[in-house]
Amino acid sequence: MSVITRIDLSHHRLPLDPPFPAAWDPRPRTHFPATVVQVHDDEGHVGIGSGDAMHGFEGNEMYFIGQDALDLERHATVLANIEFHAGRPWPLDVAMWDLAGQIRQRPVWALVGGRDRRIRAYASSGTHRPPPEMVKLARAVADAGFPALKLRFGRPDPDDDFAVLGAVRDEVGDEIELMVDCNQGWRMPWDLRPPWNLDHATAVAQRLSAERVYWMEEPLHRGDYRAMAELRRRVDVRIAGGELTREPYEFGELLRQECLDVFQPDCVVTGGITGLRRLAAAIDAAGKIFTPHTWGNGVGLLANAHLTAGTVGAPFLEFPIDPPEWTTARRDFLLTETVEISGAGWIELSERPGLGCSLDR
Repeated sequence: MSVITRIDLSHHRLPLDPPFPAAWDPRPRTHFPATVVQVHDDEGHVGIGSGDAMHGFEGNEMYFIGQDALDLERHATVLANIEFHAGRPWPLDVAMWDLAGQIRQRPVWALVGGRDRRIRAYASSGTHRPPPEMVKLARAVADAGFPALKLRFGRPDPDDDFAVLGAVRDEVGDEIELMVDCNQGWRMPWDLRPPWNLDHATAVAQRLSAERVYWMEEPLHRGDYRAMAELRRRVDVRIAGGELTREPYEFGELLRQECLDVFQPDCVVTGGITGLRRLAAAIDAAGKIFTPHTWGNGVGLLANAHLTAGTVGAPFLEFPIDPPEWTTARRDFLLTETVEISGAGWIELSERPGLGCSLDR
C-alpha cells in the first residue's frame, strides 16, 4: 500500500505587463496568482494540483497523512467536509489523481474511464476588444483549427457587444461555432453591478439566436433557478452555466428544474475529479452537455481535459487564449511545457502517468 507522507502548499504570482483586462473584472489584472499543492507518498511519487487558492486548508493535512494514497473516495469525502468549513480545497483531489496515476503507471484519462485520450478545444477569449481586433482574433482562431470561439458580452452598451458578434460572424460565417459568455452568474468582490433580469436576458438571447450562437453562458445569477428554467422555455439557444457552483445538491437542482443545457463545473474549484466524474455521468444521462470551465492555469486545464475526455466526452472543451494579454506562456507559467492544440483543434493527452505534466521548478 502506498501511504501519503506529506502535503505541501505554495503560492505564486506572475507579474502581468501589459495587464490583463478581464471582461469579468472591472480592475485590470497586474499579476496572475497560482496555488500549487503537492502530495507525497512513501514510494517517492509526488502528485500535483493547482486551481483555487485553498484558503483555510492549512492545518487539515493531518487528515490525509498516513492514509492509503489510492483511497480517492475517502479523500474526496474529507475534502467535502473541509470545504464546508473553509475555502475550496479541490486542487488536492486533482493532486491525488495525479499521484494515483503515477502509482498505477497510467494516465488520469484512463483511470477515470478511458473513453478517449483527446478532446477538441474551443478558443475562449477573455477581454472586451473593439470589432476589428476581435475579427483579427477570430480569423487567427479559425486558421489555427479551433472549431469554436467564445466571445465576451457585458460592455456598457449592449449594441457594442452585438457589433462585435456581428463583425465576427461576418468574418468567419459558419466556419466555426460561436458562443457568448454574458458573465452574469457571479461578481468580483468590488463589482457592485446587479446581474441581468429575465426580460433583459430574454431579449439578448433572442438576438443571439438570430446570430446562430451555439450557447449563451451565464445570462442570469447562478442561483436564480426559476428564471433560468423560464429563459430556456422562452428561447431556442442553449443555456450554459455552473462554472463556480459549489455543492452537488445545487447541480441536482439545476438538473431537476431543467435550468441548463450545458453544465460547466471546473474540477479544481468544484468537486474535484472524483465528484465531477459522477456528475458528468448524471449530466450525460440527462441528455445535457458536460464541458468544464478551465479559466486558470495549465494544471487545471489538463485536469479537466483528462476528466472530460476519459468519461463522457464533449463537443469541445474551453481553451483560454486571448493574446497578447493572455497567452499559453502566461497561462501555463507553472509548467515546463505549455498545453497547446494539435491539428483541427485537438488537445492530445499523453500516455504518461497521472496528468502528464511537470512543474517548472
